[in-house]
Amino acid sequence: MRRRPPRARRRGETALGPRAGLAVVLAVVASLLWFDMPVAALTTTVGPADRPAASADLSWLSVRDRHIVDEAGRTVLLHGFNTSTLLESTVQRSPLDESDATMMERDGFDVVRLAVSWGRLEPVRGQWDSAYLDHITQTVRLLNRHHLYVVIDMHFLDWSSAFGGSGAPAWAAVPGFPNLRWEPLGDWQRHLSPAVNAATTYFWLSPDWQADFTQSWQLLARRFRNDSGVAGYDLYNEPHAVPLPPVRFERTFMWPLYARTIDAIGAVDPNHLFIVEGQLFGDFGTTVVPLQAPNLVYSPHEYTGSLVPPVWDGNVQALDEHVSKLSDEASRVPAALWVGEWGMSATQSKATAWVDDVVSAFDNAGAGWAWWQWREDSSWGIRDTSGRTNRAMLAHLARPYLAASPPGVRARVDDHTGDLTVTVDAGTPGGTVDIAWPLLSSATPLLSGSCTGPSQWDSVRARLVLSIAAGLACVAEVQASTATSLG
Repeated sequence: MRRRPPRARRRGETALGPRAGLAVVLAVVASLLWFDMPVAALTTTVGPADRPAASADLSWLSVRDRHIVDEAGRTVLLHGFNTSTLLESTVQRSPLDESDATMMERDGFDVVRLAVSWGRLEPVRGQWDSAYLDHITQTVRLLNRHHLYVVIDMHFLDWSSAFGGSGAPAWAAVPGFPNLRWEPLGDWQRHLSPAVNAATTYFWLSPDWQADFTQSWQLLARRFRNDSGVAGYDLYNEPHAVPLPPVRFERTFMWPLYARTIDAIGAVDPNHLFIVEGQLFGDFGTTVVPLQAPNLVYSPHEYTGSLVPPVWDGNVQALDEHVSKLSDEASRVPAALWVGEWGMSATQSKATAWVDDVVSAFDNAGAGWAWWQWREDSSWGIRDTSGRTNRAMLAHLARPYLAASPPGVRARVDDHTGDLTVTVDAGTPGGTVDIAWPLLSSATPLLSGSCTGPSQWDSVRARLVLSIAAGLACVAEVQASTATSLG
């Protein structure tokens, strides 16, 4: 354990602890039911990036014109998976290993959203767990060796492991509120627990816990500030309003916390993407407060038809309209759009049809994504503890896509054949196009068409690299060279 020096109280920070501050919490909640406090656009103070040379295989990423781009200015799409293997051990999870990373790499994926725990970083207030930080680093290195970017996600579920969830330290609790335990409610016994909701509310209303939270982020940022294999930092998983009123929650608490956290991280690391989420109930809309920050990514979660009504019956309208709404929210932030979580139980009716439509909707919105999740002993996981893989679901996720492409290049996947058509406009500046190809779920790609520039197939990275000339319009067709699967 590494101790931190005593922290001076910040301007405006209360000296009240959770017990003494409880009356203040309740008074503020009551007042918010009656008064709306509009918030103007927020501006951060992050300075210019100070990046060392990137890894040979993983370029530094930035945001330009609401697109994630690499150092060559090519638009980058991040497709991949979540993993919660580094969260608290309230749920049995097997760690990621070389076989996991190899499978993702060989099927063309390029990112893992890695859930980490504030509670494991700071289990005792003021003391940092250096062994846990090293474990995070080792996992990042494993994934980077297989050409997978990492998004570090500060994850919360029902506030903390002290209440059967994950996220905050056990010491971050408000005395006097019981933790509801009534088994017939299932997961809702945690969601509705007075202890969970009191602690969550206290966090959003008080600067003292927020100071510990941002210092934990600074600890992570110092470790990874020079690492181009880390794509960015997902600041807070699924913030929610309960019991604070929505709209007011986003305006008064959520977006201002994002701005302060970006400033805190940027003070030690201005080099990475800053990823902010919509609120937990974002399927019903998130109120956006414009936020000016460099390299900003908006990352709502998509569970319409899966966990959120209307129940999926094959009608694509509600789902497609919701993805369009998420894209509109990103434009109002303004930020690039990357969907950090989406998923459905493989046992749900017409699950693969839902997956196909979501992927197509994300393609139309120009959004990358991360499926929930890779390793889990449930019908949501792609692999279980024993290593069994749901290859049928994986095949629907592992579609070809443009992993990196210069301006003026577009792609479309044939939903029936899996073939990829790449269209190059005459106004393109030229360069190289990295086509991610699902080698594990398909077979080696065959290239044809009028794009006659040199190409190279990298079977390790599952990338077909196509060179295109500036100002030359052309079309490339990519299909599997054989109908025989390599799975």
